[in-house]
Amino acid sequence: MAPIPSVDQFASIRPAATPQSRIRNFCIIAHIDHGKSTLADRMLQLTGIVDSRDMRDQYLDRMDIERERGITIKSQAVRMPWAVGENAFALNMIDTPGHVDFTYEVSRSLAACEGAVLLVDAAQGIEAQTLANLYLAMENDLAVIPVLNKIDLPSAQPDKYAHEIAQLMGVDESEVLRVSGKTGEGVAELLDRIVEVVPSPSGETEAATRAMIFDSVYDTYRGVVTYVRVVDGALSKRERIKMMSTGSTHELLELGVISPEPTPSDGIGAGEVGYLITGVKDVRQSRVGDTVTTAVRGATEELSGYRDPKPMVFSGIYPLDGSDFPDLRDALERLQLNDAALTYEPESSAALGFGFRCGFLGLLHLEIVRERLEREFNLDLIATAPNVVYHVTAEDGSQIGVDNPSEFPEGKISEVREPVVDATILTPSDFVGPVMELCQDRRGTMKGMDYLSEDRVELHYVLPLAEIVFDFFDQLKSRTRGYASLDYQEAGEQVADLVKVDILLNGEKVDAFSAIVHTDAAYAYGLRMTKRLKDLIPRQQFEIPVQAAVGARVIARETIKALRKDMLAKCYGGDITRKRKLLEKQKEGKKRMKSIGRVDVPQEAFIAALTSDVPTGKK
Repeated sequence: MAPIPSVDQFASIRPAATPQSRIRNFCIIAHIDHGKSTLADRMLQLTGIVDSRDMRDQYLDRMDIERERGITIKSQAVRMPWAVGENAFALNMIDTPGHVDFTYEVSRSLAACEGAVLLVDAAQGIEAQTLANLYLAMENDLAVIPVLNKIDLPSAQPDKYAHEIAQLMGVDESEVLRVSGKTGEGVAELLDRIVEVVPSPSGETEAATRAMIFDSVYDTYRGVVTYVRVVDGALSKRERIKMMSTGSTHELLELGVISPEPTPSDGIGAGEVGYLITGVKDVRQSRVGDTVTTAVRGATEELSGYRDPKPMVFSGIYPLDGSDFPDLRDALERLQLNDAALTYEPESSAALGFGFRCGFLGLLHLEIVRERLEREFNLDLIATAPNVVYHVTAEDGSQIGVDNPSEFPEGKISEVREPVVDATILTPSDFVGPVMELCQDRRGTMKGMDYLSEDRVELHYVLPLAEIVFDFFDQLKSRTRGYASLDYQEAGEQVADLVKVDILLNGEKVDAFSAIVHTDAAYAYGLRMTKRLKDLIPRQQFEIPVQAAVGARVIARETIKALRKDMLAKCYGGDITRKRKLLEKQKEGKKRMKSIGRVDVPQEAFIAALTSDVPTGKK
């Protein structure tokens, strides 16, 4: 094992004057649950920057949600010392998420690094997200180090999966390192390999300062904390800096590195990863992908930045109490600073009041954002059923973008185009039949099938995005006993036979319950929603018809019976005509009430009807 550098030995590469040749920037990429955070824990312990008494599992996962679910949601950067022989090095590591919904986090991390550790579970082998992250790393020209993790498990098959990885990457099996993030076996050799294989940064130390913002967080007391990768030049304390996209200038009150807690320094140079604090409270001043330069003799040309993420799934988020609307707006502003993939714009609903139409990268992303808003900002929220963006061509040729069912045009329509994705599914060969059946049920078109090994198959399908944002992942897992994995990326649009299903209460449309569905699924959706609302809405003084309609045609109906007072209770005997007169009088009153009556849908009914479609739990 390489010795941990002493304080004196490492003093020569303090942040203010670290030579580029001694810096290594790398990230850990893998499929979800392949042990990235556990391996990062062992690296923190081995390099000595976290004491044993302070150590806890998933040390870099700072959010309660991450720790509860056992998944990484936010990339975390940390600086570690490591010595090879007499030479001390500074390793800047970024631990990344593994779920497909957080690929944008991974892509930003890759842009801040020169190398990547590709981690594969020795008991599960290559998964769909493993392939996707490998291709992302190759696109960024990163040095990729293949590593098999969890070799201590009884079910581990390191020889088999080392051969699989070697074939995939075109390397020798001996180059695939074998480690255990749990026991620490092989981690020191991995750190040595990182120093050997990952190239040092190539920025120009004497050029005008340019630093890329790759993440930001909001601190209640200190304002916006900005994480940057310095590409050229250097940044010094008390220097005035300029944000190139907005032109705003600020004084650097503090800067430093994360090791693993914020550690202030006098400056950070080219090739280094660090943080900046300017005391700015306005979250719009620090945009991910922006270039930071010095206010005096600064750079004139911005860095290329990041490709803006394109939302895949849209949902309306409304406060349960209308007076919380300003708080929700502030919360979304601050959360967007920490999650650049989140988009939002104001909207209003007749049923739910004022809220925001939010764009997400997937259903888990939606679920996490909603949970963070509720926990971190103490808000009570309701989210409408998720849907995707459709492009509708009217009969007169005009194009309309629809991300909310209420915007779907009422007149005659020439065609509707829906987004599709290229899906990659990896499954054991025993489950090929059930997986193909599931994809065909979801209107999928098969593109191809490849055998990675004798017992592992890679299936390629084109699937409508609307068909996979609900329960496709859960169905895939249940049909393959949890062995299959899914990765997808956008692949344009296709023409589809889609209709808008409206839900009517007492003849009035309730926009919050409307949905755009395929013609074949319209009846099933209408039937399901009418039955659910019949059970959820309390009985009123008059009879309420609950209808599902496509245009003017009603396709499903349920009736909520009226509460009925016993008008004959006071009639002890007597002529039948007296009883009939009382019943007719009641009937007339009910009819008049129905014509002018308004159906009050309790908030609990909205929540139950709109959220029961959204699957919950860890993905």
